[in-house]
Formats: sequence, C-alpha cells, structure tokens
Amino acid sequence: MKRIILALTLLLPTLGFAAGGGAPVQKAYNDIRNTASLQNGAKLYMNYCAGCHSLNFMRYQRVADDLGLTKEQTQMLIFDPNKKIGDMMGTAMQKEDAAAWFGKAPPDLSVISRSRGTDWLYSYMISFYQDDSRPTGMNNLYFADVGMPHVMWDQQGMQKAVYHTEVDDEGHEHQVLSHLEPEDPAKNEAYKAQVLDLVNFLEYVGEPGQVQRLDLGWKVILFFFIMSILAFWMKKEFWRDVH
Repeated sequence: MKRIILALTLLLPTLGFAAGGGAPVQKAYNDIRNTASLQNGAKLYMNYCAGCHSLNFMRYQRVADDLGLTKEQTQMLIFDPNKKIGDMMGTAMQKEDAAAWFGKAPPDLSVISRSRGTDWLYSYMISFYQDDSRPTGMNNLYFADVGMPHVMWDQQGMQKAVYHTEVDDEGHEHQVLSHLEPEDPAKNEAYKAQVLDLVNFLEYVGEPGQVQRLDLGWKVILFFFIMSILAFWMKKEFWRDVH
C-alpha cells in the first residue's frame, strides 16, 4: 500500500504537465464576483463561442437574473429567433454538420470550467499559434493538433512559435517549441483581459450558485461551532449528577 501511495505522489507532477499539453498552465486571476466581467464574458461567449458550443445546463433567464441584465439586453444575447428567454442556451449547429466540419462535434461547455479548470481554459485560449500544417492554419500549445479554429484571432492577432534545438542522449538534434511570440504584444495583453472575462463567465456557468455558497458557508460553520459549544455544556449539565 505504501508503494502505491508513493508512486501516485511521484506521478502527480507528471499529470499536471500532461493536463497542460506539456507546458505548465498559467494562472487565471478571474473574479467570480465581478459582475461587469461576467457581463462582458457572456457577450464574448455569445459572439465567439455560441455558434458551435452549447450551454445546455443554463437558461438565458438565469444568466439575466444573476448578471443583472435587462430583458432588452438578454434578447440581444439570443441569436436564434426560435428561442425564448426561458430556453436553455443551446446551439443551432447540428452535431452531424459539426462532426463533418471539425472531425468531432464541439463539446457542451456547461461544466468545462469544473472539468478542465479555469487556469487551463485561460492558458488554452491565449496559446494558439500559426501552423500551416494544420487545416485551420492554427495549433495550440496546450492541445496539440486541436480541431478548433482560433475564433478570437481578431482580438489577439497572430502568434508564431519559436523553437530551439535540443540534443538527446543519442546525440540526435530535435526542434523543441520554446515559447510563443505575438506579432502585437499590446494587442495580445488586451486580449488576455478579454479571455479572463470569458473564463470568468464559464466558471460562473459551471456553478451559478458559487457566490451564494461561499457567502453562506462561513455562516453554516459558525452555526455548527456555536451549537457544538452549547451541546457540550448541555451534556455536562445532564451528566453532572450521574456517578
């Protein structure tokens, strides 16, 4: 048993790098309490992601209520004329068409922030780079040979991969990706701020009641702490005369 625990402990760092496609993920300093960020993230999602990806666990009405959107603002998020404000946030793209165009139907993103983590999502979205060998002309540092095109390239601009040469134990040289170099660093920084808002929105969608849970959590803990003290003294009082 000790050997198994030790092996799993040694394996954890390797799993961390594997989840990031061979590169350590970058920290996403998003703020789930920032309503303005969530509103912008919702707008970005509908403009760039909703055409392919669904949010089948979320309703437009819930987003409107939680993010403080008016009915008119919410209607602007609904591109499908057949959908109503109380409907789920699905996508008009058929799975068969998506599979034919991209090789695989784009996944539903309702809980992607919980399965992948916000750090990975942020790192993934800022790490597309030019690769002429790919059908879309793009590749990704954290998802090699990804089928998804870089839908927000107009926000970020292009990035190119910079390689360096490494020699293995047998003396063979290999080209290894060193880092990504944006063509417009200022535009790239502005894009990162936009991605944080998008990731913030996806984290909210993954658990819409997260803020309420966090606000209620300390109150519940305080209640149980006080009740534990009262229960202890009540027990002492009941058993005081018992020998």
